[in-house]
Amino acid sequence: MKNFMLNRESLQQRPLASLGVILFLAGRYLFAAFFLYGFWHKLINGWLWTDLMFDYFSLRLSELPAGSFQAIYLEQFAIPLALPIAWIVTIGELIIGVCLAAGLAVRANAAFALFLVLNFAAGGYYNLTLPPFMVYAVLMMLLPSGQWFGLDRKLHIKYPDSPWFR
Repeated sequence: MKNFMLNRESLQQRPLASLGVILFLAGRYLFAAFFLYGFWHKLINGWLWTDLMFDYFSLRLSELPAGSFQAIYLEQFAIPLALPIAWIVTIGELIIGVCLAAGLAVRANAAFALFLVLNFAAGGYYNLTLPPFMVYAVLMMLLPSGQWFGLDRKLHIKYPDSPWFR
């Protein structure tokens, strides 16, 4: 499906493949919307210029068993770097959301999304929504959805040796 092109002809000739691509693209847009919402929420609540992230990390640390991986992660890494992490997460969510919506460097942005989600889990913010996000991020890294619908197709033609647009 690497060279699959979503158009009227493919819809008629390969309806099941087309349906799969359309559903996958809808998932990519939902994934992008989640990250854009995360960005907006953090922006309007002042995460970039307040101690809000520090407060969340400190509260979460108090809820975790002492000595657990998540507690050590928060204590040794996240809490001391709360403000830079707030910037990385917030701006990262904006970049991921915009790029996935535009189909720009989808695979690289899916890897960045997976990195953020894994860090959420490492910080003790694990819940049942994270595994589907992890699986979908890996699927976006494996499948060329930016080639199916997005800027990756045009940029790959212009820059065929670039790993960003494959």
